[in-house]
Amino acid sequence: MSAVHITKDNFNTEVLQSDRTVLLDFWASWCGPCRMVSPVVDEIADERSDILVGKVNVDEQRELAAQFGVMSIPTLVVLKNGKEVQRSVGARPKSQILAML
Repeated sequence: MSAVHITKDNFNTEVLQSDRTVLLDFWASWCGPCRMVSPVVDEIADERSDILVGKVNVDEQRELAAQFGVMSIPTLVVLKNGKEVQRSVGARPKSQILAML
């Protein structure tokens, strides 16, 4: 399953109401470390049908970035039952991202 583009319009249904663990990737197209993490996040989305992987473009979704207090990108946030349980800032290898789940 591929990553879902998350916006303020689909956030409630896709993220908060999800019955799966959610991995959110806060990113921007101009961010070098984001471009390094993005293929890894896409891989995880394809490999793990038990989780929902969402991508939040911070330039387009400023409200969501502010809601999560995102100050630096890439920021990865893991939510379970609509509550944040893990967070990491900066590029991470796949093994560390999987360990967050």
